[in-house]
Formats: sequence, C-alpha cells, structure tokens
Amino acid sequence: MSATSNNRMAVRLVGLVVLMGAMAWAAVPFYDWFCRTTGYGGTTNVAERASDVVLDELVTVRFDANVAKGMAWKFRPLQNQMTLKIGETGLAFYEAVNTSDRVIAGTASYNVSPDVAGYYFDKIQCFCFTQQVLQPGERVEMPVSFYVDPEIVNDADAGRIRNLTLSYTFYETDLPEDKQASLTPLTPAPVN
Repeated sequence: MSATSNNRMAVRLVGLVVLMGAMAWAAVPFYDWFCRTTGYGGTTNVAERASDVVLDELVTVRFDANVAKGMAWKFRPLQNQMTLKIGETGLAFYEAVNTSDRVIAGTASYNVSPDVAGYYFDKIQCFCFTQQVLQPGERVEMPVSFYVDPEIVNDADAGRIRNLTLSYTFYETDLPEDKQASLTPLTPAPVN
C-alpha cells in the first residue's frame, strides 16, 4: 500500500470514530425526546394547565416509591391510590425522610405503567421537576398534580386502561454548589 492509501484509510477511520462518538453523544438526548414525545417506556407528559375536558369515566392511579441502592432516604406515597374522573386534576403527596447525618440531594425518575398509558398521563406540577435537598433527619411532603388526558379513551391500545401506576425512584445526586459552599468550613485568615 502506498502512503496516500494509508493516509486516506487513516482519515476514514478517524472520521468513523468521530461519527460514532457524535452518535453516542446524541443518543441520550434523542432517546429522552423520543420517550417524552411518544410516551415510550411509560414516560409522562408535562402540562402547563389542567384539562378543559372531564369525562364521566373513572381511572384509578396507584402510587409507588423507591430509592436507589445506597441512598439514605425513606421515600413513600402518602396515599396508596386515588380514583378520579378521566381529565380531572388529582393532587397526591409523597414523603421523603433523610435518615443520614449528612445533607443529601436527590432527583426522582418516574414512569407510568402500563407503558402505553404514559403518553396520556400529564403532570402539571411535580417534585420530580427539580432536585430535592434534604438536611440530616429532615422530612418533607412533596406534591404531584396531574390528570389523565381524556384522549386516552380514543387510543386503540390504551383506550380500555382504567388502572395506572405512577412510580418514582429517587437517586442521589451531587449537591448544588450553593449547598456545598455552606458545608465547607471557613478557614480563618492568618493574622499578621
């Protein structure tokens, strides 16, 4: 092989590596967008306001709570389930308790099952939209405001679903910088 052929092959291989890296980098945001758009995997929607339509059909929403392995929080729903009309706004509460002796930040991931119903589950407000920071021993009640979109009854796959489960899992995350700074002890300036 000539040097020119080797150079072309090297450029092609580098280009392939760059392309694969770009595709790997784009996979997470693309998958997130795909799940939010289609409701795939039970991903819910975010609504700016309550539904304008309330049907005379009932749906039961069960509530589930989990923490990732090693996270020193107790996390539970304050109600096991709620029955409401399709399109009616529900308000549920979860409780989190930091059982450790240190400040812990957490972020909740969520889904709805059956998965196909996730597209029709709309959250108006949720503790899962922001990071939660709990002091040692702190207990908080966290609300989630939601409704089941009346369009669910027109879906060939989800139209008969009348029992849903809203599930959250909290994962420990890095403390925000402002919280970390407050934990760092101040070192006194040297006296001259």
